[in-house]
Amino acid sequence: MSWSSTDSVYVAPSTLCQRPGEPATGRKAYRCTSTTNSRSTERHERARLETTTSTTDTSPALSHRRRLAVLATCCMSLFIVGLDSTVVNVALPTMQRELHAPVSGMQWTIDAYTLVLASLLMLGGSTADRIGRKRIFQTGLVIFLTSSALCALAPSLGWLIAFRMLQAIGGSMLNPVAMSIITNTFTDRTERARAIGIWGGVVGISQALGPILGGILVGAVSWRAIFWINVPVALTAVILTGLLVPESRAAKPRRFDPVGQLLVILILGSLTFAIIEGSSLGWGSPVIVGCFTLCAVALAGLLWYEPRRHEPLIEINFFRSVPFSGATLIAISAFAGMGSFLFLTTLYLQNLRGMSPLQAGLHTLPMAIMTVIFAPLSGRLVGSRGPRPSLFFAGLALTVAGILLTLLDAHTPLWQLIISYLIFGIGFGLVNSPITNTAVSGMPRSQAGVAAATASTSRQIGTSLGVAIAGALVTSATVRGPVPSESGWVMIIVYGALVLGLGVLTTTRWALATAARTAERLQEPEVSDLGGGPEAAP
Repeated sequence: MSWSSTDSVYVAPSTLCQRPGEPATGRKAYRCTSTTNSRSTERHERARLETTTSTTDTSPALSHRRRLAVLATCCMSLFIVGLDSTVVNVALPTMQRELHAPVSGMQWTIDAYTLVLASLLMLGGSTADRIGRKRIFQTGLVIFLTSSALCALAPSLGWLIAFRMLQAIGGSMLNPVAMSIITNTFTDRTERARAIGIWGGVVGISQALGPILGGILVGAVSWRAIFWINVPVALTAVILTGLLVPESRAAKPRRFDPVGQLLVILILGSLTFAIIEGSSLGWGSPVIVGCFTLCAVALAGLLWYEPRRHEPLIEINFFRSVPFSGATLIAISAFAGMGSFLFLTTLYLQNLRGMSPLQAGLHTLPMAIMTVIFAPLSGRLVGSRGPRPSLFFAGLALTVAGILLTLLDAHTPLWQLIISYLIFGIGFGLVNSPITNTAVSGMPRSQAGVAAATASTSRQIGTSLGVAIAGALVTSATVRGPVPSESGWVMIIVYGALVLGLGVLTTTRWALATAARTAERLQEPEVSDLGGGPEAAP
């Protein structure tokens, strides 16, 4: 048995077909598969008859130390992208006063970033597969670095939101591409699972540390410092990528899907706009009703169009797998909870209890510590016991934390506040690794990057919706600014209950059987040049 040099995809000799008249060495190889699905059969037959030259990196296998260095570089980029979705929260009251922003302006400061990021993640991954992962990864880092500096220099709220959108464009070139780099660097199944667990854990850690770092920077310097901090980190990542990460491309990159991309932007943009602006424009106003209608029409169009496209932006067949569908909904629910928690906590601590940004950031330290501790533990637990224990206890902790948060008022004792934050941190720390692992596991390796990008997209969608819904539920009750209502905290209970229920459902034998059938249906013939690149025994 051997590993092909193409996209690190395993090809067994017994599955290779040689076309008549081709020499035994240096020939093109094709995996012979069969399926009862007529559309898949036609696609497989076309791919079997094509002779596609491999464009993947054919450098020698990386050493263990260098693989870990590549993982660290990818996690560094993921850290700053995740950090920027939460670090802004603690600065919102200060930014609101200095930039004279309404509540909706505060929401757009966060959602302009997460919304664009969610819309373009799939495009970023497919572009990297075609042009080169290392090249797109470095381009994304440069855009992220430049736009972070522009955010720090923004003269008004409008410019800040525009630069946040540019920042998200750079971020969309980092998350899915980093996952593709990791899956192609770590070819051993166990080692790859651990790397993915670490990668998923970094998501939670970065988002948990955001409020603390933001509070320190806002208190010591100004809100603009939360963007300046990205510049040296991104610059370091650019240099390390050039030195450590090998170039690679997909042997058969996915085609650009402009219709699917437009429909996704319409769905997310119209829905988020309607939720954020609904309270000010009126939920029955023509603009808001029109946005909800546009969202529904675009969603229907996406569900009709994507299954009929040969290489869709969103592989609808993925959702035949109950674990994958569950991972998508769990990601949306968990990160909606996190987005709501951070947005409402900032308003509660600064506007209701009168704390400074630094004090507010430090008060979220218990949540951050628990996330940092339980994120890697969850990765190990997933590797040894599967995703069910992590998802069960994550959902339980988030639900209990939501219940405790509904009891908060201006005079809540500190110990009660800390307990609720500790429990929320445990839940959020546990949930990230099983999301990524569940989304990717069981998928053909050639589809792992697309599956991971879908999971990453779901995280950003969750954050956008969580902030939008939380902002719609706040009340302006103090001279310092808007404060959370009890209904805002209740939504965290709902999100936690969804994680708990879906975590149990998606790990049953029935659910795992649907994942196996989906993986078999999605298996596509891989093309490789057997005469090029080294081989390594599995």
